[in-house]
Amino acid sequence: MQPNYIIMFHRNIKLILTGLLFATAVWQFTESNIGNGIFLILVSLLPVFLYFKNEFILMAFLKLRKQDFVGAKSWLDKITNPETALVRKQQGYYNYLNGIMLSQTNLIQAEKYFKKAIELGLNMDMDLAVAKLNLAGVALSRRRKLEATNLINEVKKLDKQGMLKDQINLMREQMKKI
Repeated sequence: MQPNYIIMFHRNIKLILTGLLFATAVWQFTESNIGNGIFLILVSLLPVFLYFKNEFILMAFLKLRKQDFVGAKSWLDKITNPETALVRKQQGYYNYLNGIMLSQTNLIQAEKYFKKAIELGLNMDMDLAVAKLNLAGVALSRRRKLEATNLINEVKKLDKQGMLKDQINLMREQMKKI
């Protein structure tokens, strides 16, 4: 069961917190408390990390690795206003994760989330390839063969390690049947 007292700090509050911790570390250095200063500098790195990697999105990724879609959805639902609370890339991953979860049940809504994730940008080529592969699957289910072919070609370029090779071949076989 998830505790109800978990809150998400706004991204600007994280930067202010970092500045305050760093200023306190400098003050500790001037007071000859070197150990405290070093500790506070290390602690000040945590809000910077969480500025670029949202804590709820990280928890949702961990739940997805365990195939716990309900748990991942509950972590994503804790983000109340993603447009203001998240930076652009985090918004992309927010939409990417929602698209992955909805692709199990509602392809029309999942397509919207994947398109928005691609528009906002994803850091890793593999995530972009998975999003485009899912969009190709949606296009294929709607009998848009040209769009699916273009998306699969983009996926093939993005998949440098060949991890999606089997899925690409499966989609191409399904395209032949249409």
